[in-house]
Amino acid sequence: MALYAGMDLHSRNTLVGVINGSFQRVFEKRVPNDLSLIVDTLEPFASRLKGIVIESTYNWYWLVDGLMDAGYSNVRLANPSAVKQYEGLKHTDDRHDAFWLAHLFALGILPEGYIYPKEDRPVRDLLRKRSFLVKHRTAHILSLQSMLEREKGYKLRGNEIKRLKTEDIARIFSQEHLVMSAQANRASIEFLRHHIKRIEKAVRNRVKLHRSFEYLMTVPGIGDILALTIMLEVGDIARFARVGNFASYARCVSSQKLSDGKKKGQGNRKNGNRYLAWAFVEASHHARRYNERLRSYYQRKCAKRNQAVATKAVCNKLARACYYIIRDQVPFREEALFCS
Repeated sequence: MALYAGMDLHSRNTLVGVINGSFQRVFEKRVPNDLSLIVDTLEPFASRLKGIVIESTYNWYWLVDGLMDAGYSNVRLANPSAVKQYEGLKHTDDRHDAFWLAHLFALGILPEGYIYPKEDRPVRDLLRKRSFLVKHRTAHILSLQSMLEREKGYKLRGNEIKRLKTEDIARIFSQEHLVMSAQANRASIEFLRHHIKRIEKAVRNRVKLHRSFEYLMTVPGIGDILALTIMLEVGDIARFARVGNFASYARCVSSQKLSDGKKKGQGNRKNGNRYLAWAFVEASHHARRYNERLRSYYQRKCAKRNQAVATKAVCNKLARACYYIIRDQVPFREEALFCS
């Protein structure tokens, strides 16, 4: 009889549960997070296993890759935000979760996550590291701007902050401890700038825009780094059945639940890809500077609601445009952006 395995992966151990085609539990064991031990645990069932399901947690790479290398071709990644439990359950635990994943797979209704190609994953994660460093550089720039406003009553632009030298800091601040604080910010900004440039160079040298992504560069606000970010985060565009699925994955749609025009709650706003969300926010900021129609659209939305909603509205427009550009391999057309 066919068997199905579910794995509830944690930071130190994994609960392995195996069921048969009649949904009977035939095996259960908690195993330390050691690939050889997990492979040995599955070995008695290998010839009858129809598939293995692993919940998509922060540390799934090693386990999914290791099982595939060990010869288990049908390894699936479960989407934890889409997995529904039985209604009315008062208690769940690791045992229930592992068997429930196997149960869903056996029924053919498992909500699956995307297993990003192993060979492209390091470059994508390196570009994610760039985003992390940019965020911290911005924090240091804002910190130095705040110090200037407190102590001197004026503000320098971000680009002006980046150009400050050691002697500039000493000239601006006369008090020793203020100089030390400002120098710490300046040194951190310079250190982060150096590593951001190194990462950008490495990524540009390692990957080129695939044919289906080349036309992203024709979209207002999208340069080479944002185009590479979108390409590496999207992967296979065919995994999004409709444009709405893509916009939702990029966090460009509202999660509010409305009834009779009144807010009754909201869904999980963190569902989706935060790096894609960042890329489209950055693109929206640049696009409305240089594209008159997008700027007017943003201003109309601001007048009706607020800046945050207006920015998300522009993001949604750009995300939907990018979906069709990638899928159909066509350049950006401004008239198509405002046809609906």
